[in-house]
Amino acid sequence: MSDKKNDEVKAENMDNSGKTQDVAILTQPQESAGGKKPKKEKKPKKEKKPLDKAAKKKRRKIITFSLLGVVVVLFILAKVFGGGEAAPMVATTGALTGEIEQTINTSGTVTTEMTKSYFSEVNVKIGSIPVEAGDSVKQGDVLISYDEQELAREKELAQLKAQSAEGNYKNSIQSNNQKLGDLNEANVNLEVLDQQIADTQAYIDNLNNKIEKKKSDLAYEGALLQISLLDWQNQPDSDEYMNLQKLVQLNNYEQQNNEEIKGWQDELEVYNKMLSDYKEYRSEMKSQKTSADSGKMTQGAKEELEAENQTKEIEASNSLESLSAVENGVVAEFDGVVTEVNAVEGGSVAAGSQLLKLESTKDVMVKITVTKYDLDKIAVGQNAVVTIGSKEYEGKVSKINKMAEKNNSGAAVVGTEIKIVNPDSDVILGVEAKVVISTAKESDAVLIPVTAVNVDMEGEFVYVVEESILVKKKITTGISSDTMVQVTEGLKEGDQVVTNVSANLMEGMTVMALPQ
Repeated sequence: MSDKKNDEVKAENMDNSGKTQDVAILTQPQESAGGKKPKKEKKPKKEKKPLDKAAKKKRRKIITFSLLGVVVVLFILAKVFGGGEAAPMVATTGALTGEIEQTINTSGTVTTEMTKSYFSEVNVKIGSIPVEAGDSVKQGDVLISYDEQELAREKELAQLKAQSAEGNYKNSIQSNNQKLGDLNEANVNLEVLDQQIADTQAYIDNLNNKIEKKKSDLAYEGALLQISLLDWQNQPDSDEYMNLQKLVQLNNYEQQNNEEIKGWQDELEVYNKMLSDYKEYRSEMKSQKTSADSGKMTQGAKEELEAENQTKEIEASNSLESLSAVENGVVAEFDGVVTEVNAVEGGSVAAGSQLLKLESTKDVMVKITVTKYDLDKIAVGQNAVVTIGSKEYEGKVSKINKMAEKNNSGAAVVGTEIKIVNPDSDVILGVEAKVVISTAKESDAVLIPVTAVNVDMEGEFVYVVEESILVKKKITTGISSDTMVQVTEGLKEGDQVVTNVSANLMEGMTVMALPQ
């Protein structure tokens, strides 16, 4: 062997079972001529760097598997050399005290809490549209502008309509006021005329009575004279007879030409003319009253006119305000992303038609669904971590729907919203985001692996190895993570619990613990 350099020699070694094992022996390097060993080249020392989490985890796994391998070898040797049946091996781990956080891991779609659909408030042709669907905009950015010339023309038309409406209203009011004036005049004049007609008629009747009485008195006096004249007709030459004749003639003349009667008759003619005028004027006032009464506005018509005028005033004012408001174009009310553009440059739009849609990038959330198994864990206000792409954001459960819905598999799920507390410009609406919701957290808790917990008719239990004996212990669990579960009753720190229970394990049997 000394004649060979760096040879690898195999030797046969007999074990107790009579089998040979190959053992690799590395020979040492030979000395050089003169008895001196060749010099080794010095390699520069590598700078040690701290291991990252993945490397540390890998290192722990290697150490764990190495220990398990040693235990397995010892078990085999004990079985080979010790004779008899060996106790079954069970993987165990010690219950530890620490912090545990219960989470819900899911994913959802990034969407916005605030969506604004912009509708045209005017009937004006579109001027320019400086944005497209998918563009990011800031608050105050112009999204759409209107044609300036058509905008100015519409403003002028709106002003003329307002003036026309005001003129029509004033004309209707003035006409109604005129009718009311005519009606009032007729009512007053009719009242006066009725009194004047009554007084005049009474005076005429009085004159007629006076005339008739005077004529009656003269006729009566003439009759008396005729009687007296008959008494003296046998003495025609007497003075009495001659006087009576004169008186009869004078009476006849008075009956025909009495000055007092003439005066009354003249006065009667004047008052009859006056009465006729009064009656004619009264007829005019009656017609005026009828016309005014039928032409005047009722209270309901007046209220309708006023309401119509106010409506036209409001419409004109709103139209002018809307036209003035869009003189500088349609402006973004918040930071966001344009998700729809419905208007076309140069196209005419009707008032009320949709122009575009803007979705906020400041008030954003992730919409997820929760199954019935997680519904009792989740609550409004819980913190969450939202991952979009390679960035993490703070989240908070902001809403849990009160009505379930069916997912694609037909299972009942509950819609839930996770508000992103600290959004930035990297947030993209519509993409999928990972969500981890922190539903509960406990510190100084007794913890064991989830795989160690078993369930039977009596409830939850674990197997514990005490002095190589398998002991069954009832436990009460609390919150759990993906790998660990909290034990609130039944265990203490350090208890060696069996992590993988097989069907052949029974309480009280002797086992060999393989600590993990």
